[in-house]
Amino acid sequence: MCGTVLAAASALVMMLGLGAADEGSSGVTRYARFRIGNRVAYGVVEGDRIRRIRGDLFGQWEPTDTTYGLAQVQLLVPTRPSKVIATAGNYKSHLNEEAPVPEHPEFFFKVPSCLIACGEPIVIPPGTKRVDAEAELVIVIGKRAKNVAPEDALDYVLGVTCGNDVSARDWQQDDVQWWRAKGSDTFGPCGPFIVSGIAYDDLLLQCRVNGQVRQSQRTRDMIFGVAELVSFASRHVTLEPGDLIFTGTPGKTPTLHPGDAVDVELEGVGVLRNPVVAAGD
Repeated sequence: MCGTVLAAASALVMMLGLGAADEGSSGVTRYARFRIGNRVAYGVVEGDRIRRIRGDLFGQWEPTDTTYGLAQVQLLVPTRPSKVIATAGNYKSHLNEEAPVPEHPEFFFKVPSCLIACGEPIVIPPGTKRVDAEAELVIVIGKRAKNVAPEDALDYVLGVTCGNDVSARDWQQDDVQWWRAKGSDTFGPCGPFIVSGIAYDDLLLQCRVNGQVRQSQRTRDMIFGVAELVSFASRHVTLEPGDLIFTGTPGKTPTLHPGDAVDVELEGVGVLRNPVVAAGD
């Protein structure tokens, strides 16, 4: 699943949300970080194949003549970020009715060690009574950004990917900090691809649990758009290439249980799918 050799190529393409209409779309590029054998590399996705690149994805690179079937490779978390920033309360539909709309982005940090790739299991840790999924668009920073103006912020974005800000609600409510509620191991599914050249602020975002749609809203409903989030964050912390910004989740979030399968789908990007297991399974 999500890029293993066990998947048939056609089924894999459908599962990852790679429709024929995506191939060759003007100005749209889909990147992936992957492992084949003992080698980890970046590549450009071309239909049901991936073309390895030479050089630095966040600097100078060029395509090689080497391609692999997506079913031959293991897709990895799209980047190795120095930091993962997440946004609270960025859709009115997710706010309590009495909660005021924030005047500026409200950020918190997730630790990079919580990130997992498409296909890896979300593990519900012992001690929590409720764990929810949160479907989100995730910004991938393309170059170092500090004190970036909103009108220039998109120049610092490589693209976007799918994310799931998995959250232990009881810990989130009862703890002083959200370190374990939002940052426990496996609480940051991310992937499967980074996509550039699409309208980041007007994409359909959905969460499905066991095939049932549980969240569905367009990213144009974000209170703060992609450029505003990047600009505001860069005023306070230097954003490095590969850093991730989770942009918030819409509506009511679904609770996860062992045995569930959760999909986050972002229009034009793909499908992030992860099984849910209990600790020790």
